[in-house]
Amino acid sequence: MTSLTAEDFIERSPLYPLHAGARLAALGNSAVVARYSEQEERAQLERCALIDLTNLPRVGFRGADSAAYLSARDFQLPDAANQSLTQADSSLIARLSQTEYLLLGSLHDVGARIAALEADWRLGDSANYLLPRQDSHAWLQLTGQYIAEVMAKLCGVDLRPKAFPMGAVAQTSAARINVIVINQSAGDLPSFQILCDRASVNYFWDAMLDAMQEFGGAPVGVDALLD
Repeated sequence: MTSLTAEDFIERSPLYPLHAGARLAALGNSAVVARYSEQEERAQLERCALIDLTNLPRVGFRGADSAAYLSARDFQLPDAANQSLTQADSSLIARLSQTEYLLLGSLHDVGARIAALEADWRLGDSANYLLPRQDSHAWLQLTGQYIAEVMAKLCGVDLRPKAFPMGAVAQTSAARINVIVINQSAGDLPSFQILCDRASVNYFWDAMLDAMQEFGGAPVGVDALLD
């Protein structure tokens, strides 16, 4: 089988130069890292791991009618700002303010539901405005038993489970850049979804890996999430 390279894809994560040697997989017209080595990466995922999800679809909506728009399309919405809800298909909705929502696609359908939602939006008379997030924000996932300790080295907000439970959202600063952190822990796997400025993600990736080093952290591919 011919090995895929980043140059084989129309869309590439801004982190692709740092993924040299990794095994890539197709996500539509874009590339994702499937795995970094031939070894099983699930154990790393459970200890301390960082995954690049930047090419998975995401989108935002803002306006007084956004809640009704999303509810009509069978999304379950958080009751308050700075809360999130994982949907039945594993996509995620984070409520960033009274009238603003951020939607993250699921690996299980390679983000198809969220991509279709963005493609189907049309400007009309209702106060529901599309906020494209694919080109503005990069998306990383931090997993494992040490996620709060890692973030404590970069962020002044207390992200330990008692202060930052499952479903909580923090709009804050980490490594001196603005980030959105969402606690999407599932089952026995602690997990933060982290979104940052796309132009700053190379710097932030290195800062994250440096903070993870003390805890034996390492990057892993999406196959570990699907195993």
